[in-house]
This record gives sequence, C-alpha cells and structure tokens, in this order.
Amino acid sequence: MKMMSTRPSAPTDWEGQRAFLAVLETGSLSGAARRLRMAQPTVRRRIDDLEAGLGAALFTRSPNGLTPTPAAMQLAEHARAMAAAAEAFTRAASAEAAAETGTVRITASEIIAIEVLPPIIADLQRRRPGLVIELGVSNRNEDLLRREADIAVRMAPPRQEALLARRIGAIALGLHGHRRLIEAHGLPTSLEALRGLPFVGFERETPFIEVLRGRGMDVRREDFSFRSDSDVAMLAAVRAGVGFGVCQIALARRSPDLVPVLENAFRFDLETWIVMHEDLKGVRRMRLVFDALVEGMNAYMRDGAAKPGFPLA
Repeated sequence: MKMMSTRPSAPTDWEGQRAFLAVLETGSLSGAARRLRMAQPTVRRRIDDLEAGLGAALFTRSPNGLTPTPAAMQLAEHARAMAAAAEAFTRAASAEAAAETGTVRITASEIIAIEVLPPIIADLQRRRPGLVIELGVSNRNEDLLRREADIAVRMAPPRQEALLARRIGAIALGLHGHRRLIEAHGLPTSLEALRGLPFVGFERETPFIEVLRGRGMDVRREDFSFRSDSDVAMLAAVRAGVGFGVCQIALARRSPDLVPVLENAFRFDLETWIVMHEDLKGVRRMRLVFDALVEGMNAYMRDGAAKPGFPLA
C-alpha cells in the first residue's frame, strides 16, 4: 500500500488483522472505516503497523482501489478464521449457558434464509425475546467446527465429526410457470415440449444442470432465456412470469399465480439437515434455536408435500 515503514515492528494483534480483513473485503480504506465504524486514518495506521510488523506490503494502489498483494492473499483465510473465532467468542460470552438470552448465529442458503426462516425466527423471538439471531446468507457450507456459525440448515448430510445433526426430510422441488405463461404458451405436456419456451436457469454450468439432464431434460445454458446464479433472483423471475422454472413446491404454493407443470414427470427432493457443534448442545439458547428450526422446517416441508415423481438420487 505504501513504502515500508521504518518504525519499529508492531505486534500483529487482532485489531490490525481486523483492519486488514475489512480493507481486503471492501477494497478501500474508506469502505473499511465505514464497516469498522472508525476514522479512516485509524484504519490506515493499523494497516501500516501490521505491514511493519510483518515486514511485507499487503496492498498496492490501483485504479479500482487497493489491490491485495500475494502476501495478503496468503493471509486472508487466516484472518477470516480469526474473525470467525472472535465472533464465536463474543457469542459464547453473550449469556450464561443455562440462560435463554444471548446471540446465536445461523447459516443457511439464499432461499432458505430469505424465504423460509424469517417466520420461524419471528415466532421464536416472540416466545424468547431475549434471543438475538444473526443470519448468515450463503450457499457455501460455513464451517461449524471453526465456529463460522453456531447452527446450519444444510441441503446435504454433514461429513464432519463432532457435529450434532437432525435430518428433517426432503424439500420437494418441481417445475412451475406463471399463469400468464400458461395462457401465452399453453401447459406443457412433456419435458420435450418445454424446449424453446421461456425458461429460467443458471449463468454457468452447475451440478443442478446435470441433475436436470439426468431427469430427462437435455438442457444447455443457451436454452435459458433468463440466467442468474442467484437462487433468489431465479425465484423472483419465476414468480414474475419471466419463464418456467424449478422452485420449491411449498414456496410456489404461496404464490396463487404459479401453476405446477408436469407434476407426475418432474420432481426431485433436497435432503435437509439442521446441524450444530455437539459442544453447544448443553447451551440452552443454542438448543432452543436448534429445536425451533427443526419444528419450523418440518412444518414447512409438510406444506410442500406433493404427488411423488422421481426423487433425487
């Protein structure tokens, strides 16, 4: 970021690493200052001290802001691990183990976090007003062993040991189209009849496209008239009538204008699990949230019960 400082080496303390991570993720001193709620010169000073302590430059100036050096990229995951540990420490210290108050961090995929969990969380906080919920929205499985989150809603069975997992069941997905699409193009009577019709899909080749091909739909990226790698954007497009698309049956039932398509020919299931570190099972607030998620997700899946088609293998 600058010529190396001649000041004595400074200890690589957490405050410096915190400033480093904020600059890395925002791309600028001003963005980091806003995130950390501190003055920009303070952020700059902490970066300077960290660089001096490490004996290496971490950022270089570019037209787009501050670009991380190779040294910074090597340190990035370590800094993120430190941040996750610091946040876990804060959550753990937020209440006594037997208390029904304090902070719990949940992580879930885009659709589950935005469309499914808010009513569950609202009901839980009405009953337990002392709980503070942090919700991480990511299609990446956050590492519970590294305490990036306390509890996760996952679409795959956990593969790590030392995790307490509850299988909820399978979320049913099916093809749907807006009534306007049906009026304009008719109701498709086969998977082949969908070819050439407006269809919502991904920008890039994904495992989900391979699933569609395995279920009899010989689709390519070029077949999608609307493309996005955001699950939420694709759901919004299907709801708006942009094209036919795949969505969770329980969500589709909340939209009166969405019509099921090929119910007997196309359906697959997403196995769903609620997971937390086994060390947390004795913490009252963690158990309350875990049990509420199990109950709420079970109710959501009952809403999505539909005619059987073929399950996802």
